[in-house]
Amino acid sequence: MSVLELARPELLVLKPYSSARMEAGKAAVMLNANESPYAPFAGDALALNRYPDPQPAALLDQLGRAYGVDAGQIFVGRGSDEAIDLLVRAFCRAGRDAVLICPPTFGMYAVAAGVQGAAVVAVPLQAERDFALDVDGVLNAARVNPVKLVFVCTPNNPTGGSVPIDQITGLATALAGRALVVVDEAYAEFADTPSVTSLLDQHPNLVVLRTLSKAYGLAGARLGVLIAAPEIIGLIRRIMAPYPLPTPCLAAALAAFSDAASAARVEHLATTRSERRRLATALRAHPAVRHVWPSDANFVAFRVDDAHATWRQLLDRGVIVRDVSHYLGLANCLRVSAAPGKGLGGVGGGGPGAAQGHSSARRRPRPPMRSLQP
Repeated sequence: MSVLELARPELLVLKPYSSARMEAGKAAVMLNANESPYAPFAGDALALNRYPDPQPAALLDQLGRAYGVDAGQIFVGRGSDEAIDLLVRAFCRAGRDAVLICPPTFGMYAVAAGVQGAAVVAVPLQAERDFALDVDGVLNAARVNPVKLVFVCTPNNPTGGSVPIDQITGLATALAGRALVVVDEAYAEFADTPSVTSLLDQHPNLVVLRTLSKAYGLAGARLGVLIAAPEIIGLIRRIMAPYPLPTPCLAAALAAFSDAASAARVEHLATTRSERRRLATALRAHPAVRHVWPSDANFVAFRVDDAHATWRQLLDRGVIVRDVSHYLGLANCLRVSAAPGKGLGGVGGGGPGAAQGHSSARRRPRPPMRSLQP
């Protein structure tokens, strides 16, 4: 069975938009896109008067070497958000198909499904096991529902835990011919666990999402990577925007693979991992913190008595963290990035002004969190 049999049938016969740049080939004189022949003064070096290559070979080659895959297995889009959206649009029919998510997890999976009119099947992570994946629950739900896409985030956002690679293998094997297993590895560079890209050749229903926003420091460039079987990549390119990648963003991405940038990235990753460990240790030792979850990402999730009051207390001190209390199983929880050299001071569920107007004011007040800077 071809993995494309899972796709929306109407897309298999859809004639994709052919942009002028796709038709250009190696032509030296390009007169087919109504572009200005004059480069703007501010962008001479980048030739911003010309449309960019929709999927530039130089970047695909660099990404292929970085991830250990062929260039033909890669699609680059405007962040992982676009890759998620395109996957849902390609494989889910409105009112008929579903995606499966494992909350608490990244919210865009459900958003993309909602926009497409696809149902969302939720199989919660196991809170009592530090939010481990419920493999049996996922398989059972995927078999009794019209699930086309199973999203697994590892390390998971916002909890930080990783899914063992053998569990991913088990899912892909069990769901072959039934659903795609989409593994979101946005934070993989910060983890010690291997990437599942090594499984792609054995499991054509496996899709991997990566990003240049985190470890590569290019969040502002909005560059996300979808890695999959060439058949899936061809389908995604069939429905992509004509010119998804701005030229300045491409230039920034290519620069990130220079020898100097690569060496600096290795150092930055080591420093961030060290800061994550230090931050988690300091949080666990603080009397205002109720629980800290183990993390393989560049952040730490923890629980306090009153997350909103703590969030406000930090904001008043000029520090913004993420209140993740609205996520399933994360009541009164915050997520804080591991940022070397940045202090996390004043965190705590109690403390001056934090409990006013709350029922927790009758309890014994907790001390505000002192600075966690060493």
